[in-house]
Amino acid sequence: MTDRDDTRVRKALQGANFPSERNDLVAYATDRGEVDEKTLTALAALPAGTYGSVDEVVDAVPHRPGSVADR
Repeated sequence: MTDRDDTRVRKALQGANFPSERNDLVAYATDRGEVDEKTLTALAALPAGTYGSVDEVVDAVPHRPGSVADR
């Protein structure tokens, strides 16, 4: 993931409540309506679990969501 991707994930989750589950974070970003498809794909590729902060989310987002290397 690039610094630009980090920024997009942070923006997508701005105002989200933590701790939060992956599916809740994806739903939050989707409901905001201004999040691009690449960011939603990255969030959906997060490992299942609870995230305590946006920093934990950024650290866990795969570098290339959906690629063979991330499976």
